Amino acid sequence: MFDLIIVGGGPAGTAAGRVAGKMGLKTLLIEKASFPRYKPCGGALSEHAMSFLDFEIPEEIIEKEVFGARICFRDQVIERSKDYRLSAIVTRSRLDNFFLEKARETGIEDITGKKVIEVLDEEDHVTVRTAESTYAARFLILATGSQGMLKHHVRRKDSKKEYGICMVAEVPESNGTIDSYIKDAVELRFGVAGMGYGWIFPHDGYYSVGTGGLANMLPDPRGTIQQYLQENHFDGSYKLNGHVIPCGGYKRNLVKGRILLVGDAAGFVDAFTGEGLAYAIRSGQIAAEIVAETIISSRGPEHLKTYEKRCYSEFGEHLKYSLYFASIMHRFSEKAFSIFTQEPRVIDKFLEVVAFKTDYKQYMKWLLLNFKPAWIVKKG
Repeated sequence: MFDLIIVGGGPAGTAAGRVAGKMGLKTLLIEKASFPRYKPCGGALSEHAMSFLDFEIPEEIIEKEVFGARICFRDQVIERSKDYRLSAIVTRSRLDNFFLEKARETGIEDITGKKVIEVLDEEDHVTVRTAESTYAARFLILATGSQGMLKHHVRRKDSKKEYGICMVAEVPESNGTIDSYIKDAVELRFGVAGMGYGWIFPHDGYYSVGTGGLANMLPDPRGTIQQYLQENHFDGSYKLNGHVIPCGGYKRNLVKGRILLVGDAAGFVDAFTGEGLAYAIRSGQIAAEIVAETIISSRGPEHLKTYEKRCYSEFGEHLKYSLYFASIMHRFSEKAFSIFTQEPRVIDKFLEVVAFKTDYKQYMKWLLLNFKPAWIVKKG
């Protein structure tokens, strides 16, 4: 009998595992893939995400440092930068493997290469089954990402307007060419396939090129990225990988019985930028803290509901307003993105949101005070 089982070895699961191990919980982490494993992702690890870690990211994992952004809409382009680092560019297979090693340091047990096929929330414990074995724990954290089905033990399925579909390709290129194209920044293009967006992130020896959009408005994700690659003069034959991203800000149940959801499984993603790593790490930490509190104080499973309150107080409102902001920007895209790509102050202030030096609610108030866009006022 474990105190805690964590299903999923990504950033949310390993963050939970590290906290659980440090707090003395007998913990088992089960991950279906063998590490290091490929993870389709742009690979921008924000300074906000790194602020939650109790260790440094090794220099050999950081490929580029990001201080600014190039924002594009139609034929409009604006570039702005800050005098502080916004994010570090990493390859997720290396980062996630490093995170797993940091969780192992605390003495937790882990099993990789085994898929959990069933979970049962029973009266005084949770049963977790793989094809080969059965395990039991007092509590369970599901860190299974956006595509795992186990999360539906706790919450409803998302509708197509509540999640996006992203496609990504890695385009090999020399570092000299990459630096001459975009150095110390990332490129984001809005208005791709309607309400979608595209990105070009510089890595060590390759670009991460991707597109994303709401599932209900992106009928051909593969065709969208192929067109985006051609428009940006990437004419080779590239392997395309897809993944689902939940939109944060929607009301979702996060706790049921002895089970908690963290990270993408909980829907903790910025609805406008697609940033999820910061919320994955922090929600994993909070979940493990709440489980430890429950065990140490001999409280019942009802104490787990504290997890939802903690997450909302720390970042839930921010994600709610990211959804409001994304909805307004895309509904009034011509007017909104015209301001976004023509007014340097708007981008400067937005980069403060990216750095979590301000939040979406404050940013939207600032926009209203400084630009008084009638289409936002009319919206209410």
